[in-house]
Amino acid sequence: MAEGKILVVDDDRNQAEMLRQVLSLEGLNVDVIHSASEAEQKIKDGSYRIVLSDLRMPDMSGYDLFRKTKENDPSLIFIIMTAFGTVETAVNALKDGVFDYIQKPVNTDELMAIFDRAFEFDRLKSENAALRARIGAGGGNDGNIIGKSSQMQLLLEQVDMVAASDATVLLLGEHGTGKELIANKLHQDSPRANQPMIKVNCAAIPETLLEDELFGHEKGAFTGAHGARKGRFERAHKGTLFLDEIGEMPGHLQVKLLRILQEHEFERLGGTETIQVDVRLVTATNKNLEELVKEGKFREDLFYRIAVIPINLPPLRKREGDVLLLANHFLQRAAEKNRRSYTGLSAETQERLAAYHWPGNVRELENCMERAVVMGRGGEVTPDLVSFTSGDVRAEQVNPVDRLFSSPEYSYTNFERDVLMLGLERCGWNQSEAARVLGMTRRTLQYRMDKHQIVIKES
Repeated sequence: MAEGKILVVDDDRNQAEMLRQVLSLEGLNVDVIHSASEAEQKIKDGSYRIVLSDLRMPDMSGYDLFRKTKENDPSLIFIIMTAFGTVETAVNALKDGVFDYIQKPVNTDELMAIFDRAFEFDRLKSENAALRARIGAGGGNDGNIIGKSSQMQLLLEQVDMVAASDATVLLLGEHGTGKELIANKLHQDSPRANQPMIKVNCAAIPETLLEDELFGHEKGAFTGAHGARKGRFERAHKGTLFLDEIGEMPGHLQVKLLRILQEHEFERLGGTETIQVDVRLVTATNKNLEELVKEGKFREDLFYRIAVIPINLPPLRKREGDVLLLANHFLQRAAEKNRRSYTGLSAETQERLAAYHWPGNVRELENCMERAVVMGRGGEVTPDLVSFTSGDVRAEQVNPVDRLFSSPEYSYTNFERDVLMLGLERCGWNQSEAARVLGMTRRTLQYRMDKHQIVIKES
């Protein structure tokens, strides 16, 4: 069980003692207080990570306790216990930043599921804060790669091994996977880090201008060439040249590039002087260069020259565990940029993000979080603020059983909600029929629908 001191606040001494025993058996460090006003004073010392509080107490409500403590410690995770009749109040509290609520009488399995999510949320926040601090210390985001997945750890190990060499690197991956970030890291971690890093997007520059951009020209080389001009290769001398979208380079420039890789020399447009250059070349593409070679659109000899070290960047949908880490990072960055205040992602929003297939990869996720920040009003990011560029793929559309056993981000709580949604949808939102199909009473179904904030859809 994750570490973190817990405070239970409940004027019902018997229930408070039961909760202490349950949580202690799970290896948690628990304190119990029977007064909300006394709890307010205890919380100020900053030693608690989670507060589990009753909603209705004589001296102060759990909701008022949350609002007062939130001012002093916005990172405190607050869970409210409530009777059935006060569920609406608890739901409203969620909108203000309460992490979750649980109905009385407390089901210990449900309580531990909430605590598991709370610890995971706290861990992600801590990791994200550490990453932001590291980014700040580095003076920018370009040299820092965010990711804890095994796929990203393997990628970073490859980059660390390659960075110190002068070997030509070919970065392969879909749009938005972070090829430019990896190119930056290759340069920053290399012996050439104090020399220039020059970048060229071969697809963004017209073919008629690309040759001049790369190799420069002499005075009088063409109409309007009133003076000599250095190209990107000369400007990158002793440093690194990053050629993005290398698959878009026209054939005649592929020949000139091949010569530089072989001889380390070239001539400017309109010039006769041979210029020697010492450049570490990093290229990138989202295309299958081997297929382009077969089609005669890319030179085979150049392909083998630039693919000395091929590095494949995984798409976001295959980076298990990174979606929520990145989402929290982009949320905080967008909030700061747009001068908004956000406490994090709701549980349902996390489900929604984890279920989506992210065809636009990290770039699409970043845009998604900025849209949510701009369109929202602060507090917690709710599912209605999350929209996707290429269609709304929700968690309910994915087989819950497959997700339970294949995704580490997908908890049993998520599974239970998805099964309830599936049963309700297949029974046309007829609760009696859905309860029969799911093997439970109608009252139990309603209880669990309230627990997961499932709203009845009107037909």
